[in-house]
This record gives sequence, C-alpha cells and structure tokens, in this order.
Amino acid sequence: MNANRLAALALADTMLASHAGAAALVDACLRVFDAPQPWAPAACVALLERTGQHFHFFNRHELANILLELIGLQDEPTEDDDEPFSRALTLPPVRRYCIDPPLRPPAEDWLAGLSLPDLPSLGALSTWLNEPVGAVDWFADRWRVPGEAVAPLQHYHYRWLPKKSGGLRLLEIPKQRLRRIQSKILRGILDRVPPHPAAHGFVRGRSCVSHAALHAGRRAVIRMDLKDFFPGIRDARIHALFEKLGFPAAVAGALSRICVNRTPRGAIDPALPFAARQALKFAHLPQGSPCSPALANLCAWRLDLRLDALARSLGATYSRYADDLVFSGDCTFKRAADRFHVRVAAIALEEGFTVNTRKTRLMREGARQQVTGVVINRHPNIARDDYDRLKAILTNCVRHGPASQNREARADFRAWLAGRISYVMMVNSKRAGKLQRLFDNIDW
Repeated sequence: MNANRLAALALADTMLASHAGAAALVDACLRVFDAPQPWAPAACVALLERTGQHFHFFNRHELANILLELIGLQDEPTEDDDEPFSRALTLPPVRRYCIDPPLRPPAEDWLAGLSLPDLPSLGALSTWLNEPVGAVDWFADRWRVPGEAVAPLQHYHYRWLPKKSGGLRLLEIPKQRLRRIQSKILRGILDRVPPHPAAHGFVRGRSCVSHAALHAGRRAVIRMDLKDFFPGIRDARIHALFEKLGFPAAVAGALSRICVNRTPRGAIDPALPFAARQALKFAHLPQGSPCSPALANLCAWRLDLRLDALARSLGATYSRYADDLVFSGDCTFKRAADRFHVRVAAIALEEGFTVNTRKTRLMREGARQQVTGVVINRHPNIARDDYDRLKAILTNCVRHGPASQNREARADFRAWLAGRISYVMMVNSKRAGKLQRLFDNIDW
C-alpha cells in the first residue's frame, strides 16, 4: 500500500467522522494535512455529488477510491509502471489521524419504526447483553480454538438425528450462557423485524397449518425444497443483515459472529456429501440456535419477495415454511406448471439458495395433495392412514390398557398421545373430537 492510498484512507476516516457538508469536508482536509489544499473545495463538492444522501453508508476504502479518482491520482497504469500511482503526484504527508468512530447514517423511516436498541459501540453491546466486553469477544469467536475436534471450550453441543426421508440432520445446540445471549438478541432485535408475509415457519401466529391452508382446493400444487437451508446461510449475509438494521460495522460483526458457528471436523459425519461437509466447516447458521429461524427468514426476504411476484404473475399463491416452498393455482398456473420449477430454481440460485430437485413434486387435483403433512385437496385435513392408525392405538388403549400400545417404550406415552390429538385438533377439530373422547376413556 503506497503513500497516496494511506493518505486517502486517513482522509476518508476523518470525513466519515464529520458531517456530510462541503465546508465540513474541506475542514477535514485541513485537519488531516494541517494546511489548505487547492484541490479540496472542488473535490469535496464532487464527492458529495457522487455519494448524495448515502455519504455515510460508504466505507473508508470506497470513499478513499473515490477521493483518489476525483483528485486525479488514480490513473490507469501502463505496462512500464511498477505501481498504479507511479506517474501521479503524491498527497501531502498526514499530520493528524482521526480516531473518532464514523458518524452513523440517519435511520430510514421503516427502520426508525422498529424501535431497535441503540448500540453505537461494542461497549454498548456488552452492556445491553449484560456481559463483559471480553466475554462478548469470546462468544463472538474472536479467538478461534482449533476446529479439529469437539473441545470443552467450544460453545455448542452436537447431536445427529435421522431424517424421515433418509440421511442425517445435525443439531448444533448452544451451551447455556451463549443460549441466553442469543435469546436476548432474538427477543430484543430479531423479533421486532417482521419477515415477509409469505413466511409461515417460526413466525408467531402462523404454523404449518396456515401454510397448507393457503393452497387448499387448488387444481395444481407444486412443492419444492431448499437444500441445506440453515448451513447454506453464511456469516457474511448475517453481518450484512445487521448492518442493514442500522448497527455499526463493529457491532454488526460481533452480533453476526455470536449467531453463527463453525462445526469442528470431529463432529462432522464423514458419510455426508462433500458439499454438506464444506457448508458445516464454514461459519453458518446453526440448526438449534434460538436466533437461526428468525435470521433465516430475514435472509430469505428477497427470495420470498421475488417468488411471490412470480406466483402472482400467473395468478398463483406462494408461501414458505422454513425450507419448504409451495405454489398453487388454477387454470393459468396449471398450464405453466411443468416448467415453473425451472424459473423458481433460477431465482433461488440468484438469491444464494439451492433447490433440491429430487424433492420437487407436482400434485394435480386428481391425486393426493399434501403439504407439511396436511392433505389439502378440498380443505386442510389429516391423512386417512395417519388418522386411522392413531384411532386404532387409542381404541386398543381403552380395551387392553396403554402399556400394550407403547411399543416404542416412550417415557411419557400419555403426553405423546395428547400431543398427537392436539395436532389433529389444530388441523381438523371435528375429527379430533372423536379421538379426544377415546383418550378420556383410557384407564391410566
């Protein structure tokens, strides 16, 4: 890095700590070089014209590049030049460096309405989290421990669970103190930012039933799945999200590092596909963290926005439950359904997600249409085989006692049955009434 760039960076730091006005920027040049510069007034006016009202949204490197260009020191190098600025004049030596933080840009109207906490520095963040600054650095993985094996000093427990569709799912469960910090971020920041209306997973007042009910009684339903939904969201996207919410870069970086995790190699199953192993090795959203569902919904905002517009262009309906994408419509949508999934996959790829094409299903009105376990051909309902199986278990419990039906040795069989009946009640209260009467007749 040559002297011109170092001087431009020092000037950019001082300007970012000043108000965005021509006189204030000229004064910043005077403070940095301790002498008036003949190019300063014209360069500052041109800089404000270039950046407009977004002046304080630029970082120091972007502002330094613009300054060098405006001053005329950023010439294109020739083949004979050893350095890009070898043919240019040099800026005066820097006399004063700015140690003040950059001024925060004014909050936009939509952001001001969220009433997010004011966290201008890492000290304010640590106070808000009720943790020492050193602890915030530790939980933000400021000092990384070796990632070869699971160690006591790491912040997560790891557990592998089998998927119903085959394969394994990794749960990354934060330890108690980190879980408390993440819960504070969830309640104090993320819960105040509304997700897209099409998102139904992990949103208060919405559920898998509300997600499925939107598509009941349609002629064609397309169900698609996003591959590696949580591991596929990297720390850079989380950092950008917190910056978009108005937090300074240092605070946004700490918040993002608290919310992501790098899975140690010793916790990764070697039987996983290469792409899945690589996704876990990089900093990603851990499935098991309190913050991950809300962050995933916010990171998928643009995806939801574009897919909703695509569906509306064909008179169709779109909704998403976590990684489950569903589209439904009538005649116009039915005619375009055969090629519709290609356009969806292209949009998902542009937004940083990947569609698992093996799980894409086109369900027409003549066959069973099922979304998140709910049958939606005419209205939301429980699949007949699931209902009949649960009814048979309850009937046998009445006749032969509950112990005879607890074949999987569940620790609290009564609570499991009550939970199954509650789920049926949520989907179809009329059919659940018959099951509830059988449950009440069981001799516990």
